[in-house]
Amino acid sequence: MWSWLTAWWQQQRRCALPEHLRAGLWGEAQAERFLRRLGWRILGRRVRLGRDELDLVARQGETLVFVEVKTRRSESFGRPFEAVDHGKRRSLSRAAIHYLKKLPTRPSFFRFDVIEVIGTAEAGQPRIRHIENAFTLGPRYRVFW
Repeated sequence: MWSWLTAWWQQQRRCALPEHLRAGLWGEAQAERFLRRLGWRILGRRVRLGRDELDLVARQGETLVFVEVKTRRSESFGRPFEAVDHGKRRSLSRAAIHYLKKLPTRPSFFRFDVIEVIGTAEAGQPRIRHIENAFTLGPRYRVFW
């Protein structure tokens, strides 16, 4: 009886993802597929470092790229730069420094990109906008680099 109840509860928790989380996961999958088509190598997905998270970590040639993915139903829900504000940039910079410190050798170049995915899973093919070098490392973290 108890194992059945536990299994049922775990199934309910898996199915009960909020809409915005399901949309975010779908958008990240679309962005990853887009980058793979461009020939990029994906090094990590949803990389959690302390309290910060990097959506995608990829390599384009010799450049290490930290990618922030923003998923929107339509363009009327805002632009990606509105969502990547000062606090978010600071959080991404902190996560990037932690990631770079864990690498055995430091890459020559790294940058931050933003990928905007517009659409829904039900609507079919999304529109994807890639903003390269969207912002730089936060000033307080440049000292570490």
